[in-house]
Amino acid sequence: MNTGKILWVDDEVELLKPHIFFLQEKGYEVDSCNNGYDAIELVQENPYDLVILDEMMPGMTGLETLPHIKDARPSLPVIMVTKSEEEHIMDKAIGSKIADYIIKPVNPNQVLLSIKKNLHSRQLETEQATADYRAEFGRIAMAVSDAKNFADWCSIYRKLVSWEIELTDSADQSIREVLAYQKEEAGNEFSKFVRRNYSNWINRKEDDTPIMSHTLMRNRIFPVVDTNQKTTLLLIDNFRYDQWRAISSALSGLYDILTEDFYCAILPTATQYARNAIFAGLMPLAIDKLMPNLWLNDNEEGGKNQYEEDFLRRQMQSTGRNYKLSFDKLIRPEAGRKLIDNINKVYEADFSVIVYNFLDILSHARTETEIIRELTEDEAAFRSLTRSWFEHSDLLTLMRLLAEKGHTVIITSDHGTIRVDNPIKIIGDRDTSSNLRYKTGRSLNGYNSKEVYEITRPEEIQLPKSNISSSYVFAYNRDFFVYHNNSNQFIKYYKHTFQHGGISMEEMIVPYIVLRPKS
Repeated sequence: MNTGKILWVDDEVELLKPHIFFLQEKGYEVDSCNNGYDAIELVQENPYDLVILDEMMPGMTGLETLPHIKDARPSLPVIMVTKSEEEHIMDKAIGSKIADYIIKPVNPNQVLLSIKKNLHSRQLETEQATADYRAEFGRIAMAVSDAKNFADWCSIYRKLVSWEIELTDSADQSIREVLAYQKEEAGNEFSKFVRRNYSNWINRKEDDTPIMSHTLMRNRIFPVVDTNQKTTLLLIDNFRYDQWRAISSALSGLYDILTEDFYCAILPTATQYARNAIFAGLMPLAIDKLMPNLWLNDNEEGGKNQYEEDFLRRQMQSTGRNYKLSFDKLIRPEAGRKLIDNINKVYEADFSVIVYNFLDILSHARTETEIIRELTEDEAAFRSLTRSWFEHSDLLTLMRLLAEKGHTVIITSDHGTIRVDNPIKIIGDRDTSSNLRYKTGRSLNGYNSKEVYEITRPEEIQLPKSNISSSYVFAYNRDFFVYHNNSNQFIKYYKHTFQHGGISMEEMIVPYIVLRPKS
C-alpha cells in the first residue's frame, strides 16, 4: 500500500517521538514542528498528504493556524488533536472543515486509524470490493445458469449493476474486465430467455408472466394511487436502474423508498410502442385496432406519442377510476420551469403524471455531439453525467416541492438503453423503420436468423403491421443493425452510442420505484 507524507504540529512534539517512530515503521514519512507559524511555512513549501494539528498551542492556536493551512492547501486533510472535550471547540473545528478529531491522550493505533481513514479509505474499500466480487463471481454465474423466470433475472441484474457501481473506481482493471465479461455472458443468456418466453408472456400462456408495459398501470400504479391521497408518476424516458442508483442518494433527505422493483418493457423497447402501451393498458396491436386514428406505424408521418393522456383517461375509465388527473410532458428545459411556476395544478390533482424526456434527449445528443460523447464515454461516465444533471435540474426542484406537499412519488420509465458496439448487417426497402435496435418492414433479409429475434407474424406478439407482409427483427445485447451500403461510415458514427428498441437487460428490466415523503 502507498503510504504518505505527514506533518505533525504540537508544542510538545518531543513527547510524541514514540508515536512518530510508530508511523515511520508503518511506512509514513513524518515531519514535525512545535508552532503554527512554522507549520504554515512547511505546508507552503512541502507536498504533505495530511497534517496532524494540536489545538492548544501557545502563540498561534491550532484553530488559528487551520485557516492559513487551508488557504495554502484547500484540499489537504487536517486531523485536530486537543485536550478539550468542550462541544463549542469541536463545533468550531468541524465547521473549519477538519478531516477528523482526536481527544488527548492519543494512542498510536488511534492515530493510525484516522490516517488510514483519510488517506487510504478509497484504496482499502476498492481492495475489499475486489475481494468480495471475486467471492461473489461463482454465485452469480450459478444464478445465471439456474434462472427460470423474470424475477430471477431481475435479481441477477440488480447484483451486476451493484457490482458495476461498486467497482467503478477500482484500480484493478482486470477485475472490471471480469465483471464486464460476466455481464456480457449474462446478457447473452437473458436474450435466449426472452426468445424462449416472450410470446408466451404476451399471450398469457405462463403462470409467472411478469408485469409488462401494458399491465403496469393496472397492476402496479393504480393500486398506489388508490391507497394514497396524492400520487405523482414521474416517467423518465430511457431511465435505467444504474441511473436510479446514481440519483437516489440525492433524494435520501426527502423520501423513504417504499418499493424498489422492476417490470418488463415490451418489444420493441422504443417510446412509440412501450410508452403508448403503458398509458393505454393495451398492446400496440390492440391500440391500432381499437383506436386506429390514434396509432401511427413506423413508416407513417407524424408524431407517434401525441395521445398519451387520451390513452390514460380511457384506461382510467375502463377500470372505473375517476381520479382528478394532471398530465404534463416535459420535452424542453423551459417546460420544467413552466410547470414549477404552475405547480398548483399538480398539487390539486389526485393523480399527476409527468413525462420527462431529458435522458432521451441526452442519449441522442451523445450520438450527435462530439463533446457529449467525450463526457459519456462509458456507463460510469453516463451515470455521473445523469447525477450531475439531476442535482441541478428542475426535476429535483419538482420533487422537493412534491415532498413538501406529501405526495407519494412513483419513478419509472418506458424502457432503458444500451451502449452498442457490434454491427449486424441487414437489407430492407425504403419503408423499413430507422431504429438501430429493431427493424420492421416487408422486405427484411440479409441477416443470420440465429443472431436476431425474428418475428414473421407480428400479430403473434400483439404488434401491428404496416402492410400485409411486414415482419419484425430485434437485435440482442450490444448489437445494432446497419445496411450493406455505406456500412463503414454508419458503423463509425453509431458504434459506442446508447440505443434502445431491442432485447437486453438494460432495455427490458425497467426500474419501478415508489417513494414516500419523509415526515
